[in-house]
Amino acid sequence: MSAAALSSAPLAARARVASAKPLRARKAAASPRVASVAVAAATPAEQSNIVVVGGTGGTGAECVVQALKRGAKVTVLARTPSKMVQPPGSGGADEGKPISDPNLTVVQGDVCNAADVAKVITGDVTGVVVSLGGKTKDVGKTMLTDGTLNVINAMKSANVQRVAVVTSIGAGDSADQAPLVFRILMSTVMRSIFTDKNNQEQLFLGPGGPGRDLEYCIVRPGGLGTGPPTGVINVIDGEAGSIARADVADFCLGALFESAFPYIGAAPCISSVGGTSWVKDRGDKGMMEA
Repeated sequence: MSAAALSSAPLAARARVASAKPLRARKAAASPRVASVAVAAATPAEQSNIVVVGGTGGTGAECVVQALKRGAKVTVLARTPSKMVQPPGSGGADEGKPISDPNLTVVQGDVCNAADVAKVITGDVTGVVVSLGGKTKDVGKTMLTDGTLNVINAMKSANVQRVAVVTSIGAGDSADQAPLVFRILMSTVMRSIFTDKNNQEQLFLGPGGPGRDLEYCIVRPGGLGTGPPTGVINVIDGEAGSIARADVADFCLGALFESAFPYIGAAPCISSVGGTSWVKDRGDKGMMEA
């Protein structure tokens, strides 16, 4: 089956167990990786009106392009709207060119400004992707947490339920799933960004977290790469491998568009190449900034 066909098919039809050790996606458990969330029906892509926060970044741009191709309306909140260009994966030969689509609206604003976030997350929005990134020295030590809290508050005010939040392998209780070299970086030069990522996740996973009652999926990708979507996504319960940003985007959009998406209320780690103890999620085949 082609990658395009895999991407368009619902996750429930594509999922295939490839290991005896599945991620505990829907069980109520003591682990903060899983929470109990009441799940409503998702909105199919062609009927969706989504917001992508961080849509000019590598993974966010992939979410934008792929959602548009599926027929969704997309609004992007961006500090610099001119950076809304075709990504190197799904963009193909158009990489770097401005994205022009009647279903795309790009709004200038800052995720750390609550009023800017409230402008784009309104009552007609069906779901949100949060794909924030950047170097701490450029965006500040608490941008991920502060911005995501603004998203949560705006979603609650507008009664929007579905959200996919891209963090990283190594965040939260997945520290042991990161490769050794990356774990060393996490505790040294990347300590500040991972403090922010951990606090960002706790907005959903922590006791009393303000986003805990939303229909969230915390997406923890392995080593990020470029390239077109492969349609190969493995949910990792061991050490993570690598994955294209385009495939991360496919997974995030599944959380918004697919009623049978099995990782609502969970924090799955995903990879396409390598990794151990995995469950086949999409496909037939077996660096960390959003």
